[in-house]
Amino acid sequence: MFHVAKMTARDFLFAVQLANTMDWNMARVDFEFMRNLEPEGCIVLFHGLERSGIATSVSFGKVGWFGNLIVKEDYRKEGAGSLLLRHAIDYLKNQGVKTIGLYAYPHLIRFYESFGFEPDADFLALHGKAFPSAPDEATREAEKQDVPALIDFDRKHFGANRKKLLEALFLNKSNLCYLSADGDEITGYVAAKVYDEMAEVGPLICQSNRMDAAVVLLKTILNRLEGFDISMYVPKKETALLALLTKAGFKEDFRVVRMFLGPAIAKNCIYLAESLERG
Repeated sequence: MFHVAKMTARDFLFAVQLANTMDWNMARVDFEFMRNLEPEGCIVLFHGLERSGIATSVSFGKVGWFGNLIVKEDYRKEGAGSLLLRHAIDYLKNQGVKTIGLYAYPHLIRFYESFGFEPDADFLALHGKAFPSAPDEATREAEKQDVPALIDFDRKHFGANRKKLLEALFLNKSNLCYLSADGDEITGYVAAKVYDEMAEVGPLICQSNRMDAAVVLLKTILNRLEGFDISMYVPKKETALLALLTKAGFKEDFRVVRMFLGPAIAKNCIYLAESLERG
């Protein structure tokens, strides 16, 4: 008999080991971060006393995100994944969420469609080495006093208030964040989560008509991360950004499809995902 429980620190080792059977390259700190953001949204599936699956979700007011669904191979095709997803949907809706987003591997699109999710956009997971480029005066490193304005800018374009996530990213001294502006008006920003010699670039959000700013921001942060192993998630439609990255030697690892249950968000902006787990 399956049952669901809230993830605790005692479950982190299981979560990491299970996630990495899928080559997700996750660590304890990843699940600690998620649980700190949304303690009730991180869950473990049990079959009797045996841990058999995990899932995470996070709420941003009217928008929520679902991620990290994985079930031990012995319990797949027994309704375990459906139970975890339904539990997460119910939890997020009880938090007042009207739109739930997720990134689906292509072979799981039909599974999510059966719950009412609809495909929205294709994303490419890219991997490569950061490259040097000349600094641009149109960008600058974000400072602590910029954080409220960046959160407000993100809210207007992403479609929800990601304050708890963005504060955790921006105020971590290991991470990077750059912004571009016309006078006092922010036109875009980009952040990167930095781990030793690896980094994940995202989110990047720019006004929809400012591809010039998006290109400069991406060049700026990659210049700052020269020599690092970089991963990022780029919409297939952003051909200018993909051309820049392809020319620099970035390669496609895999593809995912952004899907929504409820009205789509983040439509009128240039957008790179923060992560597959949190949008």
